[in-house]
Amino acid sequence: MIHETHRLVMTTDLNQYGFLFGGTMLSWVDEASWIAASLDFPECRFVTIGMDEVAFKVGVGNGAILVIRSERKKSGKTSATYLVEVFCGRAEEGEAIFSTNVTFVNVDEKGEKLVIGEQ
Repeated sequence: MIHETHRLVMTTDLNQYGFLFGGTMLSWVDEASWIAASLDFPECRFVTIGMDEVAFKVGVGNGAILVIRSERKKSGKTSATYLVEVFCGRAEEGEAIFSTNVTFVNVDEKGEKLVIGEQ
């Protein structure tokens, strides 16, 4: 299943050169993929354990509407990995401006790994 969300780039999201700050994009990607994982596995307590390559393909300016798509690529005993793609404007109108894989691990209240489904 593909989960999709949107973000509006505001002035407060921009760096000193007038483009979307990379850290803000990473925060949005992390949040969107965590939501996707939590919808797919509502019994889990996921924390982010890693992101693959982080490469920004184009600058994004003020007022841009971003589409963030998250799709589960694999799940293991304690973890799940999501492909996240970000598009500027309508997703069907172009290539992703950013993509990465985000991996989450299911943990208990002490932060120890927990098998998915054993809450």
